[in-house]
Amino acid sequence: MHSLLLDSVRYVAFALLSGTVPLCIADDEALRERLKDANGVQTDVWVYNDIPAAIAEARRTNKPLFVTFRCVPCRDCLAFDADVANGSEKVRQFARDRFISVRQVEMKGVDLNQFQFDYDLNWAAMFLNADGTVYARYGTQSAEGSDAFNSIDGLIATMDRVLQMHQQWPANRDQLQQKRGQPKPAANALQLPGLRNPEKYAKETTRSNCIHCHNIHDAEHLHALQQGQWKPALLWKYPLPDLIGLKIDRRSGIKIIEVIPGSPANIAGLQPGEEIRSMNGQTIASIADMQWVLHPLNGDAATVEIEGSRSGRKTLRLANGWRQHDFSWRGSMWNAPPRLQIWLPELNTDQTKALGLPNGDGALEVRWINLESPGGRQAKADGLQEKDIVIAADGQPVRKDSKQFSAWLKLNYKVGQRLPLTILRNGQHRELSLLLVE
Repeated sequence: MHSLLLDSVRYVAFALLSGTVPLCIADDEALRERLKDANGVQTDVWVYNDIPAAIAEARRTNKPLFVTFRCVPCRDCLAFDADVANGSEKVRQFARDRFISVRQVEMKGVDLNQFQFDYDLNWAAMFLNADGTVYARYGTQSAEGSDAFNSIDGLIATMDRVLQMHQQWPANRDQLQQKRGQPKPAANALQLPGLRNPEKYAKETTRSNCIHCHNIHDAEHLHALQQGQWKPALLWKYPLPDLIGLKIDRRSGIKIIEVIPGSPANIAGLQPGEEIRSMNGQTIASIADMQWVLHPLNGDAATVEIEGSRSGRKTLRLANGWRQHDFSWRGSMWNAPPRLQIWLPELNTDQTKALGLPNGDGALEVRWINLESPGGRQAKADGLQEKDIVIAADGQPVRKDSKQFSAWLKLNYKVGQRLPLTILRNGQHRELSLLLVE
């Protein structure tokens, strides 16, 4: 009965908002089938891929919005997504009874001026008032792994804080104004100036032409390159609070469990055991909220004001280079320049030992060269072959996995430069020099 009522509300709401005949529930089923979205089945809990209808219902009921963004084809965060969407009973009760909840599985129709978050995530959530005010964000990732920061307990803790914010609205308006970002170059992902192959993405959504969240960062990178504004520092997105000296309890989302000695947080006087109340005047409900505050700050030097539950307001002074961290996990890294267009998986310890490499040195195997791309064709022309083993780059042994090697390349080389490689081919050492062309 609840599902039928919600479907009816969605129909009326969409019609009022758009003035057109809305997609019927069968179209939801068709999209689920095309994407093979096994977790998107709780129709009594989730509005499926229809944010405008959910906003209308949130206005009618005066409930906050809970919008999850899930890249269905991606394996990362699969288990967490299943727990949130149809596993945890506590999340189910909150999502159904206390929020108007949306499962958004594509970015094509999402308003990028309203919904701004770390687009490299495979799962993310935003909490909003129906008028567009952002209450909080949830979802954090790092080189530790896709689920290192996310948990049902952490999500529930954030949802509790959001409900408190919603009860206090609009008295807390000033503390929430900066949680909505500045306008993007285009509000629709299909219109982003740096988006590759927009014609392909404009077609009916399938697993092969879905706009992944990281495609938005890809488009931003290409646009910056086209405008002559590209710099590797753009890859240091959404810094973790660790970079300013704060280790946060990941299940709490706001409690300090460690203050790193000698860090800006330590020098300012923040203490383990206290909770972060606000940063730069914004109410904090999660680690993702902290990242949102840190993201726009200058990497050369910056200040951030943090209010602790015991120590009060403290000003942290951040020195040059404070944003630097391992971004090798980011999907948007791969399309940032320079691009080798080569698949280089790392060899395991037994394989490197069999090659006679010193203990601690690694190697990358050339499994595939993309000959449809300029970078791949150039690598082939410069002598690289499939099954070559890369054992050194720029004269230094390979001591990185495939992702870290790509990150190192983007930080240390530019298009137009040459990359010196030492390879093994049929047991023989060879020296190559690859011209980086894209």
